[in-house]
Amino acid sequence: MQVAASFLVGLVFGLGLILAGMANPAKVQGFLDIAGLWDPSLAMVMGGAIAVALVPFALARRMPRSLLGVTMSLPTVSRIDWRVVLGSLAFGVGWGLAGFCPGPAIVALGTGEAKAIVFVIAMAAGMGVYELVDLRTRRHALVSAQDRLLKE
Repeated sequence: MQVAASFLVGLVFGLGLILAGMANPAKVQGFLDIAGLWDPSLAMVMGGAIAVALVPFALARRMPRSLLGVTMSLPTVSRIDWRVVLGSLAFGVGWGLAGFCPGPAIVALGTGEAKAIVFVIAMAAGMGVYELVDLRTRRHALVSAQDRLLKE
């Protein structure tokens, strides 16, 4: 049941991205070009998405499990640190240069567009580098904590 629900939700989300023009890099770059021929239509898409998501997220905060019985796992960190700022900058630069963000890039893979394929490969490589760096950071923190405990 979970797999079928996930597939259906992903399908609806992907179709929504296509209909909204989010899988079209030219449309996205037109939205980001505020100094040129700005296309505000994606602002309406984003506003609509936020409006639709407000109620389910408010409900999700009060529910220990989803409607399908899966444990809810919502973000709890609200602190803005250098990692959030750097990640946001990298996301924005990638979005502006390529005209894709992760969801629409995956959707655009279905078209076989070379730009989408290159973007998704680069995105996966970036995720891999992050995982390696994060793993090293966590190992270093663990070793430091163990050293402190042994010294006490």
